[in-house]
Amino acid sequence: MIRVLLVDDHQLIRSGIRRILEDADGIEVVAEASSGEEAITVVREHRPNVALMDVSMPGIGGIEATRKLLRVDENLKIVALTVYAEEPYPTSLLEAGAAGYLTKGCEVDEIIKAITTVHRGEKYLGKEIAQQMALSGLSGGSKNPFDKLSQREVQVMLMITKGQKLQEISDKLCLSPKTVSTYRYRLYEKLGVDNDVELTHMAIRYGMIEKIQ
Repeated sequence: MIRVLLVDDHQLIRSGIRRILEDADGIEVVAEASSGEEAITVVREHRPNVALMDVSMPGIGGIEATRKLLRVDENLKIVALTVYAEEPYPTSLLEAGAAGYLTKGCEVDEIIKAITTVHRGEKYLGKEIAQQMALSGLSGGSKNPFDKLSQREVQVMLMITKGQKLQEISDKLCLSPKTVSTYRYRLYEKLGVDNDVELTHMAIRYGMIEKIQ
């Protein structure tokens, strides 16, 4: 029996996926979590085999949560399940240690296939993601300016574009306000923007976020 953990900050989505998996042979949903921080506690308690995890959540988010969860249990297989299909998300999650990546527009059967595939120790990429990464490689790499950011810079960028204040970001990431400010101005420099408004508009233009938060 494959023991699955659902990690998503929307209860409606978790409930929907739970109903799907309840009908699948050999799969049992053993726990749910609404954030990366909660997932860490749940993994220690329930020891799931596979975690289906959203990327954009309050707190540490899916990328950082993936790294932390694998430090808690190196045998855990993590499959990202998110609305984000564009880079740098797939590459960032896979580099953090995720075993699979799906978009929320995938078919029900593909979720089940991804779970069973990663549980066998193999990687699984949704069709859309696999095609995109292949095309990116053939074209010599993506021209998305956000690709040049580190995983931590992407995390800070997403929090800034959600309108979170410096102290709030500092508290959630356990960083000093000075360090967060350094990340912010490093983002400005790398992306060629002068303020948070320009940063947010650029993030929207390249599909990093769907709208101004």
